[in-house]
Amino acid sequence: MLYSTKTPAAKRLALRKMLTPGAARQFPGAFNPLSAKLIGEKEFDGIYISGAVLANDLGLPDIGLTSLTEVATRAGQIARMSDLPAIVDADTGFGEPMNVARTIQELEYAGLAGCHIEDQFNPKRCGHLDGKNVVDTETMLKRIAAAADARIDENFLIMARTDIRAVEGLDAAIDRAKAMVDAGADAIFPEAMKNVAEFEAVCNAVDVPVLANMTEFGKSELFNRQELADAGVALIIYPVTLLRSAMGAAERVLDAISEDGTQAREVDNMLTRSRLYELVDYEAYNRFDTGIFNFQVPTLDIDSNSANL
Repeated sequence: MLYSTKTPAAKRLALRKMLTPGAARQFPGAFNPLSAKLIGEKEFDGIYISGAVLANDLGLPDIGLTSLTEVATRAGQIARMSDLPAIVDADTGFGEPMNVARTIQELEYAGLAGCHIEDQFNPKRCGHLDGKNVVDTETMLKRIAAAADARIDENFLIMARTDIRAVEGLDAAIDRAKAMVDAGADAIFPEAMKNVAEFEAVCNAVDVPVLANMTEFGKSELFNRQELADAGVALIIYPVTLLRSAMGAAERVLDAISEDGTQAREVDNMLTRSRLYELVDYEAYNRFDTGIFNFQVPTLDIDSNSANL
């Protein structure tokens, strides 16, 4: 009932313990708090909160238009709904190194288990689009160093994402990954790898956990969990999968209403009322109310000027 039964500190510790090379822990992307509850009920390892999803949910493209406040607030609302650790996309850290430092503390206080900071310019682009630009190594290392220095809980995960593979190639991505680890990164997110061999090369080059982004319609093939585990990947995210699925279903229902005058043909594909109530634990709230509010409200006896208790 209500929110997570685990503290943010406990979830951060759990995340640290699960991220081992080859574990290939699966973190589906939650697009709202209710989807976070569903991910937890399906017994996944954790929750990922995509910057693209947060932007798209506001009706915006993923080009760095969201603010730290918007991201921290919404990510916190999602994270608190599950006992699973949640990692959030913090884009470029929302500014210069001091802004990056504030970003880390805001996300810690919001209850996140970790975040990743990337090496793109602002305005940024989606990691699987062409035409990306990355900052120089020194600038990126300052971001990571500021993030690592700012955290209060030593178990809050600082992940460094690099998009340089699409710009300068795999060797440059490996060199930058190594430098980011030296600067204080706890994990590496190499974006837009071309194949499993590239993931394996990054895993072999660093001694920290490596993330694989399995987003649909992107640069990477949708490799299965075992393939990525064999390559040494510690964490797999599916950032936009649930949002795309939900919006695809919503579009089909709207088409049905427009074309048929009724949603009837899509009802069998919907989450039922009983399943929705189960997911939000409606019965637990009902039991709580019954257990606490189990008396009659006193009425005032005006004639006798006393309360009828």
